[in-house]
Amino acid sequence: MARIVLTTFGSHGDLNPFLAIGLGLKRRGHDAVLAAAEGYRADAERLGLGFAPVRPDLDKSDLETFRRALDPKRGSEVVVRELMMPKVRESYEDLDKATAGCDLLVTHVLTYAGPVLAQKKGLKWLSTSLQPLAFFSSYDPPVVPPAPWLSVLRPLGPGFHRLMLGAMKRVSYPWGDEVRALRRSLGMDDGLDPIFEGQYSPHGTLALYSSLFGPAQPDWPAGVVHCGFPFHDEDLGGKGLDPELVGFLNEGPAPVAFTLGSAAVMIAGDFYERAAEFTKALGVRAVLLAGEAAVSLPRSKSVFPAASAPYHTLFPRCAAIVHSGGIGTTGQALRSGVPQLVVPVAHDQFDNAARVARLGCGLWSSRQRLSSDLARLLADRLAHHRAAAVGKAVRTENAVKTACDAIERALT
Repeated sequence: MARIVLTTFGSHGDLNPFLAIGLGLKRRGHDAVLAAAEGYRADAERLGLGFAPVRPDLDKSDLETFRRALDPKRGSEVVVRELMMPKVRESYEDLDKATAGCDLLVTHVLTYAGPVLAQKKGLKWLSTSLQPLAFFSSYDPPVVPPAPWLSVLRPLGPGFHRLMLGAMKRVSYPWGDEVRALRRSLGMDDGLDPIFEGQYSPHGTLALYSSLFGPAQPDWPAGVVHCGFPFHDEDLGGKGLDPELVGFLNEGPAPVAFTLGSAAVMIAGDFYERAAEFTKALGVRAVLLAGEAAVSLPRSKSVFPAASAPYHTLFPRCAAIVHSGGIGTTGQALRSGVPQLVVPVAHDQFDNAARVARLGCGLWSSRQRLSSDLARLLADRLAHHRAAAVGKAVRTENAVKTACDAIERALT
């Protein structure tokens, strides 16, 4: 039995793949430990996984920070430079304790202390990529939130995008200064850029999404294992599908599901009220997964507000899924075989939306176009057919097995 520490940071879309892999390792007899923000302790312990707190923590009551972290232009810089980097020394200290006696470390793109610790302590480690954007491939150029319009330049090819991405990396180079300072204090050299090349392990990287969604590219790091989406199939807190919601689903035609995931839902504004209005105008039913705001939304024969619901049971029963494009929600929507309308807010969501559109199983939309795009999507039989085909393919993947196999190979 090996002791394997999995460290992550972010929303439930960043947490759930690590929980799924941790459970897979536990079933194989390993001691799997989640090293994450204290707020996720209950999730790990409920599943029988080990837990070690690693700073920074998540203050879900700090809505202003959430707004700034989800700003489409500066959100990524806020997360890296204001949330993660000022705490990188504390993260290192916490992770050093968490990895005592461990046989292998698995890191997330935002856990910048992980690669430093692994290199300093000589730990075996694997890195992960939860979304294709993280590789910043010039052959498969990402749609970046500060300038989503650059997606029209995609046909210009890898030479052009290599120059563009190189310029972007030079601009963001100072973002990693705290990691370089930490490395120097430990007697290490500066290493590779921690935001880009430096986050990937020479021992291998787990690409935790379908190859349909993000095909392998020539400029990916060496040793990437394409796993697929590792689904952790339960709602927040382990709840099942609300019996009243089941009754609503049984009483009429398949509804449209609206969700902003576990982060953007906290700053939804009038998103759900408008959704209820235009679905009524379109003559379709709606399920509004609105978090704490669900209690203030009126329920009717055609609209069912709920705080949350397990996506794996709800989505396949829907006519369409409207969401913000977080990678966890996108993966579940792809697996469901239901067409989707992606309304991105920040970070990788714009790139995820573009990929859904290129697959032909949904549309990249905006709040301004939401009503007209939803009407178009519901009438698009080709999108329904393509969504069903993609869903069938995604359901054949066994990401948890593939990831656990790769982890066990790295242990030898």
